[in-house]
Amino acid sequence: MRKERQNNTKNIKEKKNYKKAPLMPIHLRVFMAVVLGQIACGFALGISGTALSNASKYITINDLWTGLIGAGSLIGLAGSILIGRLSDKIGRRKLLMLNMYILGILSLMQLLTNNLPTLFIIRVLIGLMIAVDYTVGNALLTEWLPKGEDSKKQSHLLIYWTIGFIASYLTGTFINGFGSHTWQIILATGAIPAFIAAIFRSIFPLPASPSWLASHGKVKTANKVIKKHMGRKWGIPKRLKKAKPVKEVSWTILFSGKYLRRTLVGGLFYACQAFAFFGISIFLPILLQSMQLTDQKISGIIYNGGMLIGVILGILLFNRISRRAFLISNFLLSGILIGFLAITKNLNSNIQLTIFCIFAIILSSGLVLDYPYPTELFDIKVRGTGVGTCITISRFGAAAGTFLLPILTNQGGASLSMLICAIVLLAAFIICLIWAPETSPKFKQNN
Repeated sequence: MRKERQNNTKNIKEKKNYKKAPLMPIHLRVFMAVVLGQIACGFALGISGTALSNASKYITINDLWTGLIGAGSLIGLAGSILIGRLSDKIGRRKLLMLNMYILGILSLMQLLTNNLPTLFIIRVLIGLMIAVDYTVGNALLTEWLPKGEDSKKQSHLLIYWTIGFIASYLTGTFINGFGSHTWQIILATGAIPAFIAAIFRSIFPLPASPSWLASHGKVKTANKVIKKHMGRKWGIPKRLKKAKPVKEVSWTILFSGKYLRRTLVGGLFYACQAFAFFGISIFLPILLQSMQLTDQKISGIIYNGGMLIGVILGILLFNRISRRAFLISNFLLSGILIGFLAITKNLNSNIQLTIFCIFAIILSSGLVLDYPYPTELFDIKVRGTGVGTCITISRFGAAAGTFLLPILTNQGGASLSMLICAIVLLAAFIICLIWAPETSPKFKQNN
């Protein structure tokens, strides 16, 4: 009997680290579930700009409410700090199995009201559901995918998020013919990608995170999950077997000496980038009108095309240059370009559009760092809370940009809006130049 126990112990010890396995069907299932969620999130965030531009034809909506409703989902995303803590406490799977259904229902509820305060509340709740995928989806993905594939696949998520975001712009631009209900129908189309993601997750249920289970002292359960999805020879790595169960993490630890710099960099780079990106992208129709470009619909499509090119370019650059160099150069170049547009008067419209498109390409290429970089800044003990905190800080930037852009454009035209964006981006350049740590395994080894 003792010999049999020794053999069993030996077999357990000989299990290979599941993070070193080749890509398997379970990895692709988790990745696809997160991809569909990213498409739904990008769509739900982007749809408000074109819907509100359409709404102004039928209802009285001032700059304040335009900014608030446009920023509503981004304000809701500030709940990422709560979602991150909740996922560190109860795990990743439960939240991801429910949030897309709730997102779909909330999107449909926008058909039932044109009351602006009610609509604002719904948009905030939509943002809270998006926060689940932003925070928990990324944590589950990085905890399941093989080492090396995790950060690479995370950087690819931005392609799918951008596809959802661009699809929302095209949907809002080309839906018409429903009279005074057109803008509500545009908003409600966010239910379609949300329910597609929800149904996929129900048909192909998401697994629990083995790393999270082991870090909470549930090593046997973690190994059972791995065995079920990957086979007998894979298991939890030794370092997680020996790790003490994680105690509840206090938010204050993120502002202690060990994590303070990482928390500030992760939150502030994200906030400055989001200020410019969401402010411009969500209210692109308003900005293009103020820029007095001849064909605003085509100009908008070109700008959005630049965004997609930028994300693809970012993915190509992602593992070829260091994270730190990527951040610094991205903020510097995008800040100079949008600043040049802001201070230059009477430029030919084609030159304006060309510079604006190059700006879109450069700024969007930096979005590729939004998922892997904050995740890499924190270890597994505080990852959910840390990433959630960074996303929360970033959403203040995103909400501020989205809230302020219609007001700034109305007060001082496109030039004022672009000048403020330039100042924020150049501030991010200085922050990253001074504080940003290198997190890329490839370039850390070379230093």
